[in-house]
Amino acid sequence: MFNNSKILITGGTGSWGQTLTTHLIQKYKPHEIVIFSRGELQQVLMARKFEKYTGIIRYVIGDIRDADAVKAACTGMDYVFHLAALKHVPICEDHPQEAVKTNIQGTINVINAAIANNVKKVIDVSTDKAVEPLNLYGMTKATGEKLIIQANNLVSNTKFVCIRGGNVMGSNGSVIPFFKDQIKSGHVKITDFKMTRYFLTLDEAIELLFRAAESSTGGETFVMNMP
Repeated sequence: MFNNSKILITGGTGSWGQTLTTHLIQKYKPHEIVIFSRGELQQVLMARKFEKYTGIIRYVIGDIRDADAVKAACTGMDYVFHLAALKHVPICEDHPQEAVKTNIQGTINVINAAIANNVKKVIDVSTDKAVEPLNLYGMTKATGEKLIIQANNLVSNTKFVCIRGGNVMGSNGSVIPFFKDQIKSGHVKITDFKMTRYFLTLDEAIELLFRAAESSTGGETFVMNMP
């Protein structure tokens, strides 16, 4: 389904985005992959890393909160992987309005842009923290899930699907490097001994993305059975 297709990845310079890009190039023959993000430096670094794929990958500076920018980036796209988000729990707690703008309004912008451009399918990356959320990050992602799933009721030609990931080992923002640094320092601080964390590797996360993209008919939420 991805051969000769145009694919937009929001927040594409992150760990998920770069691994997804690698898999798309290695497994398929996409016509174009558009990396949409607001981080200039991260785009420059990614462009250097993927230099030999310059003819396939295009980089677009833009903010997911900017409806016009998202709509322009969606022009001509067949598929959208929506990865852009504020995802650090303490940051979202300290900046609730910013979290709402990015995780909720940003998702609304993606939905509207996809519908306006007749995108075939939108795959939204959510989190296990969206289940019975106790913090603002989880609440914004739970709202994002609702928006994505219910977007299937708005049109019939664009399909919307969610996946829920846990803690992706070694990704940007993963707790594992943080724990490792604490262990080295001899002082480990955790929030609660009763807390449960679910883990998956980056490759497993991308396989879940592909499974959702390929087998969904619209309206599903895919959850991996994570250790």
